[in-house]
Amino acid sequence: MRILVRRTGGFGGIERHAEVDTSGRDDAREWQALADGAMADGRGTPPVGVPDGFSYQITVDGKTVYCADPRLTEEQRRLISRVLKEGA
Repeated sequence: MRILVRRTGGFGGIERHAEVDTSGRDDAREWQALADGAMADGRGTPPVGVPDGFSYQITVDGKTVYCADPRLTEEQRRLISRVLKEGA
């Protein structure tokens, strides 16, 4: 499974993105569960965020959803943080 997170917005307006490929990883099931939860609550179009807040695009195996601060679910927050930290 390929997970891509793209973050835009914020005070500086700097875009950041990272990708994780879970194929062959020991923790692939954990990633799958986290991705399923994050995708279930995502939107099909970018939501209106708040000034200087971050907006996110999450793509899992070609399917994309959108979310924005401050209305992230716990699963979205965890997935985004983990991908941006561990991804390339």
